[in-house]
Amino acid sequence: MPFFIFNEIKSSFYMDSVALMRISQALMKMKNVEDAAIMMGTNANKKILANANLLKDGGKRANTSDLLICVRARNQSAGRNALKEAIKKLARPVTPGPSSEVGRPRSIRSAISTNPDANFVLISVPGDFAAAEARKAIHHGLNVMLFSDNVSAEDELYLKIEARKKGVLMMGPDCGTAIIDGVPLGFANKVKRGRNGVVGASGTGVQEVTSLISQNGEGITHALGVGGRDLSEAIGGIATLMAIDKLEADPKTEQIILISKPPSEKVVTTLVERIKRGRKHYIVCFIGGAEIKLPPNAQRVFTLKGAAEAALGGNAFKKNPFPKHSLTKNQSTIRGFYTGGTLAAETQFLMQKAGLIVFSNVPVPGAQVLGHAKDRNQIIDFGEDEYTVGRPHPIIDPEIRRIPIQDAISNPNVGVVLVDIVIGYGAYHDPAEKLIGMLPEGWSNTGPIVIASVTGTNEDPQNRLQQVKKLENAKIFVANSNADAALSAITCVQK
Repeated sequence: MPFFIFNEIKSSFYMDSVALMRISQALMKMKNVEDAAIMMGTNANKKILANANLLKDGGKRANTSDLLICVRARNQSAGRNALKEAIKKLARPVTPGPSSEVGRPRSIRSAISTNPDANFVLISVPGDFAAAEARKAIHHGLNVMLFSDNVSAEDELYLKIEARKKGVLMMGPDCGTAIIDGVPLGFANKVKRGRNGVVGASGTGVQEVTSLISQNGEGITHALGVGGRDLSEAIGGIATLMAIDKLEADPKTEQIILISKPPSEKVVTTLVERIKRGRKHYIVCFIGGAEIKLPPNAQRVFTLKGAAEAALGGNAFKKNPFPKHSLTKNQSTIRGFYTGGTLAAETQFLMQKAGLIVFSNVPVPGAQVLGHAKDRNQIIDFGEDEYTVGRPHPIIDPEIRRIPIQDAISNPNVGVVLVDIVIGYGAYHDPAEKLIGMLPEGWSNTGPIVIASVTGTNEDPQNRLQQVKKLENAKIFVANSNADAALSAITCVQK
C-alpha cells in the first residue's frame, strides 16, 4: 500500500517531551495515519525519524531549536489533517488564567528572579540543551532533577563534579522518578510519609519499592533518583554518594535503601566505605549483582520486594495466591512484556535463579540476547529506545504491547504471559482496561495464564485497588508484587 510522508517545521519552538508524546499518540489514532512523531530537530532525532521512515528532505532542514512534526499516512488528505491537528494542539494559550503562558519564566535566570527562595529545579529540555541549562542551575546553587536524556557521559561527569563543588544534588540525566518532601516528580506514585529514604539509579525500581512500603503501612521521606549511569565506573557514583550524605543529614530519615542494577566493582567498593561511616541502617538492592561484603549497619537483598520487606523490619507480605489454571505439556515457555526496565531485569534474575534460560532485548548478566529465540523464554522491555522511536513511552501509552501479547496468547508453546502495570503520575489513565482490551475473546479457555503485577498505590490517580479488581474480573491473575508475578510464572511452567 502506498503511503505519504508529511513534515512541518515550527521554528524556534519548544514543548515538554511528555506533552509532545501525548500529541503524537493522538495523531496516530486518526483515521488513515500510520505513524507520527513530534521532536526537536536535533541531528540525533532526525536520524531516529529517518530510520522510522518519517523524514523527508524538507524536514532535514530543521535546526536544533526547531520543532519537527512528522506524519506518515495512507493518503494525502489524512496526512494534511494530521498536520493541522498537530499545529492546533501545539498552539499556546493566549487567554490569561492558570494555564496561560503569560508571565511564566522563560529561563533559569528569570525563574530565580520570580522565586528567589527556590532551591530546586526540574529540567526537561532536549538533550542538546539540557547540560547547558543544568550548568546554569548549578551555578545559581540549585539542586537539579534532570529529566532529559541524550546527555553525554562527559557532560554528566562535569555537571556532577560541579554540583559536588557547590554542595547541591545533581539527579540525572535521565532521572525519571523522584519524591521530594512527599511531592512526586516525573513518573512517581503518591506514597505515605515515613522514615525511609531511597536512592535509586532505577525509576520503576524506586516506584515498586516505595509503593510496596506505602501499601504495607510505612512511608518515605525522600526518594532521590540519580540517573542510570551514576553507578558506572565512568561517573563513579557521585550523585549516589551526595544523596546518601543528604539523607544521612536528614533527621526524619532513619534508614536508607539503595536500588540499582549491578554497579561497577570499583563503585561498589566506594559505596561500601561510605556505608561503613554511616549512622543509619542501609538496605542494598543491586538486582543481579555479585556478592558484596557489607558492614554491620547494612543488609543485602536481591529483589525489590525484598527491599520493601526489609524496610518494614523483615515482615513478609501476605502470601501470594497461586493461579488456578492447568497448562498442557506444550505450554512450557514464558513471555514477559514490560514497561519498566528494572521490573524486566528483576524477572530475568529470578528466572535464571530458578534454572531457566531467558532471552531479552536488555539481558542481565547470564541472560541471552533476544535474537531469534522463537520458542524460548523471552522478557522484553518496551521502554528501551528501540521501541520508543517517535512513540510515547509505554508507561504513558501501553499500546505497543498489543500485537506481541496477542501473538503470545495464540502461540501453543506459551504457558504464561507476564505483564507489568505501572500507575501513578505521568502514567496512562487506565492501563488495566487497556490491557483487557488487548486480549482476544475466549483467551482464558485454552490460552496461557496471564499474570500481572500493579506498581502503585490506592492514592494514585488510577487507584491500585480499582486496577486490580478490573484485571481479576477479566480473569487475569494479579500478583502482590513484580517478584511474586515472576515466581508464579516460573512455578506454573515448572509444575
